[in-house]
Amino acid sequence: MVINNISLKVVVITGASSGLGEALAHEFYKQGCRVVLCARRRQELERVRNDLLHTHCLVPTHQPIIVPLDLCDIKSLTSHVNKIISIAGQADILVNNGGISHRGTVLSTDLEVDETIMKVNYFGSAALTKAVLPSMIKRRQGHIVFISSVQGLVALPERSAYSASKHALQAFSDSLRAEVACNNIFVTVVSPSYIKTKLSLNALTGSGETYGQMDATTEAGYSPEFVAEKIVKAVVEKKKEIIISTLLPKLAIFLRKYLPCLYFLIMAHRGKKSSKSDDN
Repeated sequence: MVINNISLKVVVITGASSGLGEALAHEFYKQGCRVVLCARRRQELERVRNDLLHTHCLVPTHQPIIVPLDLCDIKSLTSHVNKIISIAGQADILVNNGGISHRGTVLSTDLEVDETIMKVNYFGSAALTKAVLPSMIKRRQGHIVFISSVQGLVALPERSAYSASKHALQAFSDSLRAEVACNNIFVTVVSPSYIKTKLSLNALTGSGETYGQMDATTEAGYSPEFVAEKIVKAVVEKKKEIIISTLLPKLAIFLRKYLPCLYFLIMAHRGKKSSKSDDN
């Protein structure tokens, strides 16, 4: 079913070459949006565009736009946004989805890895948002979506760099939301738990190498399509934030907020178990 209040909107999606970003491209495209596909790998973006054109050929849509970009190359992002606006005329919705995960203890993780993950997950999204904002403010309309994580609300052992970057996104979003409300610009933060994507496969270890393993929790996670539907619904309803998770992560969030001492004990136990597992 096409939702009229977002059809014809220009939707810019980072990390659109696979996983959740690809699923979001399909979901927005089905709604008649003009999607702008952004990621590093042009060949994969071409594949996603072809899939969109062939999968939804009966839906009245616009030709998807491809703009390859690297979130690590922060200085280039403004020029990419200018290119998008010159092609599409505007950017109605920005979905900051591109990101990378991390596996490793604080002690074993090189600082360069922390910097890389923060640059991609936080600074890249912040830079794109800053580049898009002037045109949204000028038109007095727009919507910015940040794909955070449950781990942006409750940090886990051996995820310090990833959790820190998502915590930063949460704070940035709250400040931004308050500042742009008077300009009719909406901010939505999405905090999903595990999604069955290649996030763990592509995660960085403490030394900066690719983790290359599919975690059992990731394997058993939500489908990207399910999460994408929830996100589009949240955009339509202009929700400020949503958590997409099973009961256990929601319980952890509750404990962290209202019974922090118990939460800290549970996390310490989990950290101890992880340490013993690594020693074996």
